[in-house]
Amino acid sequence: MLNIKDQCRIAVIQAAPVMFDKQACTEKVLDYIRLTAAEKAELIVFPELFIPGYPYGMTFGFTVGSRTEDGRKDWKLYYDNSIIVPGEETRLIGRAAKEAGVFISIGVSERDAVTGTLYNSNLFFSPDGELTSVHRKLKPTGAERVVWGDADRDFFPVAQTPWGPMGSMICWESYMPLARAALYQKGITLYISPNTNDNPEWQNTIRHIALEGRCYFINCDMYFTKDMYPASVLHCPDELARLPKTVCRGGSCIINPYGHEETVPVWDREAVIYADLDMRKVPMSRMEFDVCGHYARPDVLKLTVTE
Repeated sequence: MLNIKDQCRIAVIQAAPVMFDKQACTEKVLDYIRLTAAEKAELIVFPELFIPGYPYGMTFGFTVGSRTEDGRKDWKLYYDNSIIVPGEETRLIGRAAKEAGVFISIGVSERDAVTGTLYNSNLFFSPDGELTSVHRKLKPTGAERVVWGDADRDFFPVAQTPWGPMGSMICWESYMPLARAALYQKGITLYISPNTNDNPEWQNTIRHIALEGRCYFINCDMYFTKDMYPASVLHCPDELARLPKTVCRGGSCIINPYGHEETVPVWDREAVIYADLDMRKVPMSRMEFDVCGHYARPDVLKLTVTE
């Protein structure tokens, strides 16, 4: 955390993906990069699984002990619109990052180039256009395990930025205390949280984590509605009937290292949240509490991490 830049101009994208359409999603990403770069953003953050969307409410025909053929077809549609990393979509995003001179964080459904497994992944791009890290979600939550596999590598990558180390935890990974500690041990100043948590309890969690880690917590959620699903091409469209009109309300915001709102949560609409983060608050907040430094007791407690 030596000699970090005092200020970070950030843009948090609370937006709807173009469901099950990786090409249209990528085009929307490029549009947002151009839009926010014009507003002098230096770091642009997109939600979890922005390419090709989060299939909330879908079972893909899976029940314990059986699967349906129509469910398999819907899974194949999602599989086809998940992206290989690196691949054409990451090349386009990297080129846009280089043209704009920005750091980018984006959540994608990653399709393994060799096997048939999908991963819920978060990608970091640097201003020179390089894909600097790929973080695969350690443990998909609940029925997500039908769609995505457990991370087999890329557990806790951290990107070096002018504002200090930047790491990410995807959605409910942030409920894993040891996973958080693995990032804290790397001295992160920016905790990127791409997620689909629009519940009120989550708003309490993010304040605790920012205060615990003495870092900026970037809470980036989606907003999307039931009518955004591509019902005409799904083989199990009846599953959508039980969804509420608004599937994910958002609630994106930024919490500072003291656990206070840097920006207020935004609900029920697409929005770009801009903020100028005072990075001096990170070392200042650690004066009396540094969770892996002077407030730690490595002689009593030690975390062993497999990288």
